Amino acid sequence: RTSQDRHDGGTRPAADGATFVTSNPATGQPICQVAKAGPEDLDAALRAARSAFDTAVWSSVSATDRGHVLLRVAELIRERLEEFAQLEVADAGHTIDDARWEAGAMADVFEYYAGAANKHMGSVVPTQDTGLGVVMRVPVGVCGLIVPWNFPMLIATWKLAPALAAGNPVVLKPASLTPLSALKLGGLLVEAGVPASAVSVIPGPGATVGDALVGDPRVDKIS
Repeated sequence: RTSQDRHDGGTRPAADGATFVTSNPATGQPICQVAKAGPEDLDAALRAARSAFDTAVWSSVSATDRGHVLLRVAELIRERLEEFAQLEVADAGHTIDDARWEAGAMADVFEYYAGAANKHMGSVVPTQDTGLGVVMRVPVGVCGLIVPWNFPMLIATWKLAPALAAGNPVVLKPASLTPLSALKLGGLLVEAGVPASAVSVIPGPGATVGDALVGDPRVDKIS
């Protein structure tokens, strides 16, 4: 498996060729090698995301059509529910019943935000006298999404779905212990119709890639 620099819609090795092994926590047996993203890989992901935001490649898609894409994500997850569940069992040590529930809940979350995409609600502060108050709801920008190891599929979904529903490009950094479902989900998002430049998945250490993501001025929001 490789780290994902999704500006070209595909996968690639780490720029410096580094890898790490992800293992089954129940058996200690290796599952596969994963590309270990470094500063150059993060830079490529952020350049793609920044370009996606500046050119409005995703935010210019109508909220209704973004909702249609997220609904397709939900459909694809349900079609591959068992694949996601088995991956979470092997990579994160969850029981199969829990993992199947989590995969179904992933689909439910994307379905929820598919419906919410064109229904942004909220109050408008009243103005004094005859003034006119206008509230513009716009994407915040590039979103850096950092996910822990304990519920990697579901927590990634809680971050991805609302960010994408609002038209933001995303850079997802999964925990090094549990990167596999995030890599699979990144490919599925592009397959469903999210522009490739708007989605990157960069597995790598929090002490290097995570810290760099948090501190980079090209990132407008961290979750």
